[in-house]
Amino acid sequence: MKDDAGHLVELRCTVDLKSKSGGATSNRKVKGTIHWVSAVHALDAEVRLYDRLFTVPEPDAGGDFKAHLNPSSLEIVHAKCERSLGEAKPEERYQFERLAYFALDPDTQRDQLIFNRTITLKDTWAKEARKG
Repeated sequence: MKDDAGHLVELRCTVDLKSKSGGATSNRKVKGTIHWVSAVHALDAEVRLYDRLFTVPEPDAGGDFKAHLNPSSLEIVHAKCERSLGEAKPEERYQFERLAYFALDPDTQRDQLIFNRTITLKDTWAKEARKG
């Protein structure tokens, strides 16, 4: 539910404990799973979402590769992370919200976590939208 200003103030949901995602051994599958982190108990992190550097497959084919630079090749967002990521190690990879894998950036400081997206995951929701 949202308040008069449009801010989310309440989320109503149910859990299907008999589904595969609910931890049961049933073959029942749900369409989607919501993951959440308590903002009060979470760690803040900078998350760098890297994308393709160029907008075309062969950027130097026309002579000026700079004309094909992707202005959206890096998006920086701020996120809330599980407290366990305070012990993250650069050589390990972490999956965030079933969207992509991330690695700890070498520039991370004790009081400033930084994660870099290394690869995205297949978007099954986009696939469903194309079917409809």
